[in-house]
Amino acid sequence: MNLELFIAKRLITGKEHKISISAPIIKIAIAAIAIGVVMMLIAIASTAGLQLKIREKVSAFNGHIQIYNYDNNSSDISVVPVSLEQDFYPEFKNVDGISHVQAVATKGGIIRTEDTFEGMLAKGVGKDYNWTTFKEYLIKGRLPDFSAELNNEVLISRIKANLLNLEVGDSFFAIFLKDNDASKPPNNRKFEIVGIYDSGFEELDRDNIFIDIRHIQRMNKWSANEIGNFEVFIADFDQIEEKSNEIYGAVLSTLDTQNIRKKYYKIFEWIGLFDFNTALIIGIMIIVGGINMITALLVLILERTRMIGVLKALGAANWTVRKVFLYNAAYLIFLGLFWGNLIGLGIIFLQQKFRFLKFPNPEEYYMEYIPMDISFTTIFALNIGVMLLCLLMLLIPSYAITRISPVKAIKFE
Repeated sequence: MNLELFIAKRLITGKEHKISISAPIIKIAIAAIAIGVVMMLIAIASTAGLQLKIREKVSAFNGHIQIYNYDNNSSDISVVPVSLEQDFYPEFKNVDGISHVQAVATKGGIIRTEDTFEGMLAKGVGKDYNWTTFKEYLIKGRLPDFSAELNNEVLISRIKANLLNLEVGDSFFAIFLKDNDASKPPNNRKFEIVGIYDSGFEELDRDNIFIDIRHIQRMNKWSANEIGNFEVFIADFDQIEEKSNEIYGAVLSTLDTQNIRKKYYKIFEWIGLFDFNTALIIGIMIIVGGINMITALLVLILERTRMIGVLKALGAANWTVRKVFLYNAAYLIFLGLFWGNLIGLGIIFLQQKFRFLKFPNPEEYYMEYIPMDISFTTIFALNIGVMLLCLLMLLIPSYAITRISPVKAIKFE
């Protein structure tokens, strides 16, 4: 029988425990732990959710890793074609963890209407293109279908549609330079808008429209087996550097690779700062909760001074008495964790479902609502970490029990 645990249970369940002078202090300590856990869960979930959504948006336009010719210039426009006949296409078998490979090509141009004109970057895609992410961004119409014959369907952003005063079903003319040479007559193409998207990422939405890749192949006088570059999607984004190096070693020596972490390094450096902010919040909340628990423990020790004297007089060791109060404190921490998890996870679930928490300045975060994402492993690690750290903080104040004399403690009023 665990004597320390038995005594701690009697202290917790006793009526005098609920009406003692320490009761309000104990409630405050439990509330501090609960509020701290709520803050930590929301901070972790919002940070992970925001990082995930921004990564998804950038990869939706670029893939995770791009494969292209060394001879291409540094712009986003495809110049030197890549052969479609590669060992890694349409399925990358030489490298594990690759979920999808797609062929694309890009060409700069101008959209012209009767009233105005706007520059744009036409991204040519084919039947292998992964539209999964864009289904979430689609706000009007439908996604284009490039799986059959060559067609003039186009997907355009909300920003571009508003600038040109265009809607789903409208048509427009696009002008493309031949071989990027202004002295030659340009190529003219007429497109019909079948869908409008809004990813919230103005930097990418502002220019990108999606057309059939065969238009670009014809304008560039490429064959059906020539494309601008390949976009590779990986299963685990955390392995992007490792997979990028593996892919670079697996492709031909004439091909180069680049991952989105390097291409958009400023964005990824920015979202990397969120981890520091989250760690700071967690540290502050643990310290605040620990201080409140230290206060509660000292009050409990003071309130039970006579009991401590009796236990010592009966031969109980200092560590035995300390364990009684540490068990008691662990129960209070557990209560705080329980209510904190219940409230925190409830808010996260409701936010995921109803998206009622909004950014005051959505243009700075590339989305209107605060996204939430959290795993069971993170929740488990957070709870274990809070419990252990708080108990470690309580070891020092519990040392006060060793300074209590049994004779004086029994006389204590």
